Amino acid sequence: MGLLITLVIGAIVGWLGSIVMKTNAQMGLIANIVVGIVGAAIGNWLAAQLGLVTAGVGGWVVAVVGAMIFIGLLKVLGVFS
Repeated sequence: MGLLITLVIGAIVGWLGSIVMKTNAQMGLIANIVVGIVGAAIGNWLAAQLGLVTAGVGGWVVAVVGAMIFIGLLKVLGVFS
């Protein structure tokens, strides 16, 4: 059950990040899941480095910001045009 929840939340976070970064049309479900999970890890790591607490709504915001950072990195690397 935990894996299913991780995949669903990853898809939602990746989708929200892709909307903000204007790459939604270029990304499918699998890409949204990967971006969401990796982005959440990046966001939580960065928040911990800054001493921020990521609980509740703050956790969602941190995850989406992390997804945006990851998409930005992928844009720099030329994965998304």
